[in-house]
Amino acid sequence: MTHLLRWRPGTLLLGGLLLGACRHPTGTTDATNKNVVWKSDAYTLYRDSVTQGANHARALSATELTSNYQSPANERLSPLLTFKFSINGKDNELPPGQDNTFLALPTAAGAPLETPVITWGQRSQETRPVPTDQFLAPSTQVKIRVDMRPVLAALGQQGYYTTFKGEKIYKADFKHVFVAGTPAPLSWDFDNLHNKTELELHDADGDGIYETTLTFNVPQAAPATAPRWQASLHPAGLPQYKSDYPLADALYNLALEEAKRAVEPDGTFRTGKEWAGVWTRDISYSIILAQAILQPQVGMTSLLRKVSPEGRIIQDTGTGGAYPCSTDRVIWAVAAWEIYKVTGDEAWLKKVYPIVLKSLQDDAQNVYDPATGLARGESSFLDWREQTYPRWMQPVDIYESENLGTNAVHFQANTVLALMARQLGQADVATQHEQVAARIRQAMNERFWQDGPGYYGQYLYGRLYPSLSPRAEALGEALSVWFGVADAARARTVVSKTPTVPFGIPCIYPQIPGIPPYHNDAVWPFVQSFWALAAAQAGNEASLTESMAAVYRPAALFLTNKENFVAGSGDFAGTQINSSNMLWSLSGSLGLVYRILLGMHYETDRLVFRPFVPQAFAGQRTLTGFKYRRAVLDIDVQGFGNEIKTITLDGQPLAGAAVPATLSGRHKIHIELSSQAPAGAPVHRVPNRFSPETPQVTYAGGRLSWPALPGVQEYKILKNGVVVAAGPATEHAVAAPTDVVAEYQVLAVGGNGLQSFASEPLNVGPAPLQVQLETLAPPAAYPYQGFTGAGFVEISTTKNPRLSLPVTVPAAGRYALDFRYANGNGPTNTNNKCALRTLRDAQGRQLGTVVLPQRGVDEWSNWGYSNAVLVQLPAGTSTLTLAYEPANTNMNGAVNQAMLDCLRLRRVE
Repeated sequence: MTHLLRWRPGTLLLGGLLLGACRHPTGTTDATNKNVVWKSDAYTLYRDSVTQGANHARALSATELTSNYQSPANERLSPLLTFKFSINGKDNELPPGQDNTFLALPTAAGAPLETPVITWGQRSQETRPVPTDQFLAPSTQVKIRVDMRPVLAALGQQGYYTTFKGEKIYKADFKHVFVAGTPAPLSWDFDNLHNKTELELHDADGDGIYETTLTFNVPQAAPATAPRWQASLHPAGLPQYKSDYPLADALYNLALEEAKRAVEPDGTFRTGKEWAGVWTRDISYSIILAQAILQPQVGMTSLLRKVSPEGRIIQDTGTGGAYPCSTDRVIWAVAAWEIYKVTGDEAWLKKVYPIVLKSLQDDAQNVYDPATGLARGESSFLDWREQTYPRWMQPVDIYESENLGTNAVHFQANTVLALMARQLGQADVATQHEQVAARIRQAMNERFWQDGPGYYGQYLYGRLYPSLSPRAEALGEALSVWFGVADAARARTVVSKTPTVPFGIPCIYPQIPGIPPYHNDAVWPFVQSFWALAAAQAGNEASLTESMAAVYRPAALFLTNKENFVAGSGDFAGTQINSSNMLWSLSGSLGLVYRILLGMHYETDRLVFRPFVPQAFAGQRTLTGFKYRRAVLDIDVQGFGNEIKTITLDGQPLAGAAVPATLSGRHKIHIELSSQAPAGAPVHRVPNRFSPETPQVTYAGGRLSWPALPGVQEYKILKNGVVVAAGPATEHAVAAPTDVVAEYQVLAVGGNGLQSFASEPLNVGPAPLQVQLETLAPPAAYPYQGFTGAGFVEISTTKNPRLSLPVTVPAAGRYALDFRYANGNGPTNTNNKCALRTLRDAQGRQLGTVVLPQRGVDEWSNWGYSNAVLVQLPAGTSTLTLAYEPANTNMNGAVNQAMLDCLRLRRVE
């Protein structure tokens, strides 16, 4: 799809029933098929079916669907293998954009395929042209070989090997050699290479040549779905839905059945068919979308499973060892409040209130940036580092970043804590957290908003001087609208101007080059459902209609609610990981019915109806046997639009369109909509484009320089987060300051105006000051290497829980303080052993939290820097304290350990 699609709803009167007709991208009415609901060049949604090229799905009844969908992923696979080698599961062989390639074509003699012996760090490129009419044969076996002798020689001669990044890998830390790449079974997921044993290369004969043999395009691995779904679980006790749209009815029942299948024997939610266990953000978003309404008791049980023994919300295993690199756990609070509004259960409210309060008190110390008012931490749900962040960003950089979606979550968590407190008579707590929420909201609108594009930026990132990534982030945009961070005018702008692609709204836009689909270059149905909620809130009918179609299409074709699909093709195959029966996807589908078409909005003492039925879905719909506290409601809605013409309860006008919480017994609600479309609003539909690659910048001799990137028209040079120059040149002269450190970055702008991530920050200026910590506490006795000075100090919950740090600076000013450290307690992408400490001045005032994320499994000679804490210091000596405090409890609880080498001080502007 390489052009804009335009669609406006129209109407067609047929047999006294007002039906939605389709507008072609040209704006003309499609009168050839009165059953068409939505049509684009990508697919067509009918009242009872969906078609996408040769693929079609149909609802035979409300409880039966058929589909002939066949993923094209394995049919025309390119024979070109693209790959890199890896030491210890890190992206450390070649710079970004420089991959090895090999053409896996059968030989004339039928000999086994082998790559050349590729010397580590020396790029090997295929010289043969890639054929356009020849594809990767089924069950193609290829032996992949790499010569590791240069690395082994360096380890033997000097005890370490230096990567292209300048990082040292010490002999004791050299453990595994992997290959990453594409197509499957190769994967670009470096962090999870250790989970795929076939991707590890071995040196069986000890000659320094490591190898593995992989099988590509395995026929039995070809992705497929079942050709038929027929309801097999009796939906007893669950509300029944019926409309004039057989496909929508069948998809409702499919989601309802999968919702029942998602309940484990222990009464908790299973995240997905391929995802066992209870995950904080997954269950929380699912509860918010639909499960508080549908299965509140299972929601309660699941949420309580995600509470630590200390009474804090658990941040699931994640980047750098989880909390506080990832901080979106407080979406739990929003889900808990939603269950309270649905049930009115006071005991539940009293149980969850102290959990939310304690968790947000920890965040006040560890997470909130006093300079911006924003929460630090990873993008909510986008928890795979390379998928949404530049490659240079380490877990500590992610902690320092401030993300749109995560801040929307923190805004709402503080808002609901204030509401909980008021409900429980805790006025002081309520006022405090109302103020925190207001600060976050103000900061989001000041620091994330982009006047030109008309939507919020992705995150603030960098190191000493963060700048805003202008990418759109779908969930963050949606939550900012739906939670009310954006005012009404700004909400309308966000929904009409945030980019969408032909198959839906991608997680981010534009896409990142060289990163395979998962969060990057993918659409997630649950995010699409939140986007539908935002569209309804903003009154954008075109966006809402498209969102509903984008949720219904994949569920119908795949006959299950998949976790995600590729943004460019709409195919469930091709993303790095996927699952059927995905909890938040099915919850999003149900949420379209409950929260939008029927317009259910829960308050503490009533259920308010604010339906929004797009004109394309006009008609009659009923929901029977719906439970609201002590009442059972049978609800029918007629017409279309987002204005209620009449609403009655048992034939009598219903004041405020709201059912009181005191209602009991069975009742009938009838809603007739105005059948007038809201004012027209556009949808910003664009091709699925990719940004340029991130520049790789070096500094020498007073000049920044970087290799030219294809398709780039200009480069922007940032000094301390501000653009100071731009042009086509690939170098830039800088004057080194004598008293403060300046931070430089470069970003690339393509011919389409899309820009890359900014490069890794480079410090230019005077050498930093250092305090060797082994001079302040007994040095550790471990045989780790790569430290500076005479040794290093261990910190844990029992060893050196408090360090006194005398620091001497020659001049008063603002200084960036960080610690060189090692944490070998886990990989960079998972586990829960991120170490953290509180830094205070001599008067006991908190200066900041020092975060020491994991850097690799048992890689204790892998040294890096913590986040920087900005401190105003007088000339001379000051005494600071680094201490382990109760709020520094991590998600592991027991292991909160790191090795500290030295304290670094840099004077900044």
